[in-house]
Amino acid sequence: MSLDNTTDSAAPVSPVPEAAPVPEAVSAPIAASHPDFPQEEPRGAIAEWTITILLLLFLTTTLVQAFVIPTGSMEDSLLIGDHLLVDKLAYAPAGPVSKYILPYRPVKRGDIIVFRFPVDIKQTFVKRCMGVPGDRIRIVNKQVYLNGVKLDEPYKVHKTDYFDSYRDNFPGEPNVSVESGAIDMLTHHVVNGEVVVPPNSYFAMGDNRDSSLDSRYWGFVPRENIVGKPLIVYWSYDAPTDQLQESGISLTHVFDLVKNFFPKTRWKRTFMLIHGYPIQ
Repeated sequence: MSLDNTTDSAAPVSPVPEAAPVPEAVSAPIAASHPDFPQEEPRGAIAEWTITILLLLFLTTTLVQAFVIPTGSMEDSLLIGDHLLVDKLAYAPAGPVSKYILPYRPVKRGDIIVFRFPVDIKQTFVKRCMGVPGDRIRIVNKQVYLNGVKLDEPYKVHKTDYFDSYRDNFPGEPNVSVESGAIDMLTHHVVNGEVVVPPNSYFAMGDNRDSSLDSRYWGFVPRENIVGKPLIVYWSYDAPTDQLQESGISLTHVFDLVKNFFPKTRWKRTFMLIHGYPIQ
């Protein structure tokens, strides 16, 4: 399934192209572990690897699911061609007994989340959760403010040096076509110049802020659309978006793999664990 499209979608291994209302580089990468990044209440390296191995041993679509990143909207946390395993248990509703056994937890700010695109649930996107129910969000000259506080975001990147009147100063008057969900958000969920996240909804953005089709353009992510969170990059291959977005088997991609498997595989990303970044 492919995660992200050029606009930002995360589609299953057979990605589904998405029509992006604005140009976007593609879903950007997940903020990988970095010595200078504070970690989100980690369970520890041993626990992380234990859970990873257990999920791999009992690999089924009910536990984990494979995705490939076809676009750059999450760069530089997730790269085009990253093949991921997504933990589908992390945000699953806890049962009366399983809640004491399995690692269920609520979606938190800073989590990398995989979800069904609200505009077309056949597509799967990957983004960073920037706001949970009740949060107030605004963007001023590319800088995100959460509940009135300017955020420090070491994971984000800006790859254009100009300011867009809507993208970089949000909420505001759209200067491009936006989806109905965004229109509803701008009409009914803006208070004193800030977007207020409603119950059972989340505000998501790509780390590649200047090239991400995200909540700014289509609105909130409903809780029921969230599939899980990326767990590990099991393989990363430097392939172009068009090869990764084809619905069937791409012969061009197959020939490319046969010819360039070793030189184009990003070996340093193999088995890289994916972590969120705690946003307070």
